[in-house]
Amino acid sequence: MSSQHQPQVRPLPERIYAPAREPFLVVLHRDADILVIDKPSGLLTVPGKDPALADCVAARALSLDPDARIVHRLDMDTSGVLVLALHPAAHRHLGLQFERRHVAKTYVARVAGSVGEDSGTIDLPLRCDWPNRPRQMVDPQQGRPARTHWSVIAREPDATRLLLEPVTGRSHQLRVHMCALGHPILGDPLYGSAESREAAPRLHLHAASLTLHHPEGGKRITFSSPCPF
Repeated sequence: MSSQHQPQVRPLPERIYAPAREPFLVVLHRDADILVIDKPSGLLTVPGKDPALADCVAARALSLDPDARIVHRLDMDTSGVLVLALHPAAHRHLGLQFERRHVAKTYVARVAGSVGEDSGTIDLPLRCDWPNRPRQMVDPQQGRPARTHWSVIAREPDATRLLLEPVTGRSHQLRVHMCALGHPILGDPLYGSAESREAAPRLHLHAASLTLHHPEGGKRITFSSPCPF
């Protein structure tokens, strides 16, 4: 495996989990079947094993609806559109859409350096880097297929703003793919260089839109969230 595809390995940074309590949960849409929220950076989607990691989207959503159930996840440091189901039938309907790749997701990212091309596709298989969990790594032999389309939105003096469209949904896919491209996402605590990590106060990755079929009637609908950086 080419060394340029290997995420840089280093000890995990010490972090205290203290997500902001205000706003508690930003609701983008709510009806009888689904709840769509704008997840802030720094909040887990589901609870961790440690009791100190109990605060999360799943727990907060229960305060709005006792039947709210997680369908998919965003990394703790990623912000943006997240959909939850409000009853078992909706959960099954949405779960199958994600499983069969019938949903469309777009992300905005700010990455280090100047990306030379205007667009492209990254097709690099990924697997867990077990000795360095939760990091993921490129592995052409044992990795699971992972594909990401990207295009340039804007160029800055020392960074590039990209639109990312993941075809697959592997753990940390966009973060590892951008690092493999040679342009790690700014503010990423796990991947990239010390310089790219310190270039932003948070991970500059935002789930800007999610398009899916509504569980009631199947209408194709898009939910969007403005990029906060």
